[in-house]
Amino acid sequence: MSQDIRDFIPLSCELLGLGEPTHQEPAFGRIRNELFAQSAAYGFRSIALETDRVAALVVDDFVRNGIGTLDGAMSTGFSHEFGKLEANRQLVDWMRAYNADRQPQDRLSFHGFDIPTENTMAPSPRVYLEYARDYLGLDLDIATLAGADELWNRTEAILDASVSIGATAEAEQLRAIADDLLVELYARAPGLIAAGSRAEWSRAKTHLTAGLALLRYHRRAAERLDQGARIGLLLATRDALMAENLLDIRRIEARRGKTVVHAHNLHLRRDSSSLDLGDARLEWSCAGAIVNAVAEGTYGVVVGSLGRSETLALADPAPGTYEASLRGRFATWGLAAPSSVGSGTTRTDTTPPQGYFPLDRAIIDAADAVLHVDAGDTESVGPRGPESVGPRGYGVPHDGRHDDGNQ
Repeated sequence: MSQDIRDFIPLSCELLGLGEPTHQEPAFGRIRNELFAQSAAYGFRSIALETDRVAALVVDDFVRNGIGTLDGAMSTGFSHEFGKLEANRQLVDWMRAYNADRQPQDRLSFHGFDIPTENTMAPSPRVYLEYARDYLGLDLDIATLAGADELWNRTEAILDASVSIGATAEAEQLRAIADDLLVELYARAPGLIAAGSRAEWSRAKTHLTAGLALLRYHRRAAERLDQGARIGLLLATRDALMAENLLDIRRIEARRGKTVVHAHNLHLRRDSSSLDLGDARLEWSCAGAIVNAVAEGTYGVVVGSLGRSETLALADPAPGTYEASLRGRFATWGLAAPSSVGSGTTRTDTTPPQGYFPLDRAIIDAADAVLHVDAGDTESVGPRGPESVGPRGYGVPHDGRHDDGNQ
């Protein structure tokens, strides 16, 4: 058993997925912070979270260049209310402190890799397309074509094809305009970058691709399918767009160093994700499976596991479950090789409001390691400043003990 992630991740890993089985257990955010602090000492220079990529530009501005304030970064730099999580605030604060006295090429960067949507809601692409239009200095009336933002940003527009505007003539015209804008952005890249900066050009591209992603998502929502098939299509589309963002982030970060990505297990697992919806079982290729197939052996993944949690009102796992087989191995949390997790069954004591997806054999066997939290609300120390990183670059003591004194 170990808390040193290098014991499990192959040297070829350039993108390391840290999965959590639920967003609602705060221990995983704290542990992520600690593992990222470890990773920063041996080649990782960026982190990507399951949050809107465009919004995350505000956080990156703060952590890398001190633009804005911590409060501002947390309030406007996250989607899905993730800016309210204390572990995320600790991460952003620590990254800013870490970067403060470092040269630009050595600073840690922050990314989001999600599109600005949730499975059943998606905003208008208008503001993202207008950003790219204005950067290119073009005269295009995007607002009239897009119409009122609220026509896009409502649940009915995603769940009811008859209400969706993703397949209207106006939406199709917007998609054509967005494609033309992307061609224009690349065609004029030498002059635009020479007159401004590569960062400004990249920022415009990030906005534009977000607008395109939304148009694609809304187009899928307009498909005349039964509800189960519709949800399955949208889940697959969102993960495909997440994978596209992750691959683009790796392209941007390749020269500087490796990347940690933190998200729900459902997005990061190497095998297909699945969801039971009524009598239907939905299966799709998640972002991790796509990246693993495309990135040629450079993707590593640690999947999260949880024993019990007061926050979730989750009791101890039943004997015979995979989580039960991990119980007691760690005083608080630790990393285990998939081969050390014996045969078992998938636990059945979870409820939908917990957002918790338990371990199964497939996710275990396809992972590089399992991060098991024995009991939730682990008081693990958040990422510590560079002055406290040991000679081997660990964020935890070298004997595998946790900073709270537990064995």
